[in-house]
Amino acid sequence: MLLIPAIDIKDGHCVRLRQGDLTSNITVFNTDPVAQARHWVELGAERLHLVDLDAARSGKPVNLSVIRKICNEFAEDVEIEVGGGMRTLERVGEVLDLGVDYVVIGTAAVKAPGFLHDVCSEYGGSVIVSLDAKDGMVMTDGWTKNTGHSATD
Repeated sequence: MLLIPAIDIKDGHCVRLRQGDLTSNITVFNTDPVAQARHWVELGAERLHLVDLDAARSGKPVNLSVIRKICNEFAEDVEIEVGGGMRTLERVGEVLDLGVDYVVIGTAAVKAPGFLHDVCSEYGGSVIVSLDAKDGMVMTDGWTKNTGHSATD
């Protein structure tokens, strides 16, 4: 079994949200995501899952400097996957150029199947598709929009 600790980043801090709700119930776990990554690596993590929550909502890279710092320090020690705002080939390429092993495509996989095809053609084995679901329905845009599609469909 591979346990993958997640580091959700909002405003440069490690946070936990309840089902992606950026308006309430935000718990800050660490103000230093690099220190949090170090903690997981020291405990034996083989892969880190990083999410730019601000980018998931806006579609634009917000915490790229934090992700870059984590990659600079740990990319040789562990695999790193990054999600949040992966909606253009340029953004995916920019993140992979940091030394990230995998990009996680969520919203764009649902809203732009042609993009998903293009990113898989371009970056092959470096793509993970993730679907967020609430009450059995697929959600996009950082859990803010219900697609009307059942997750099981």
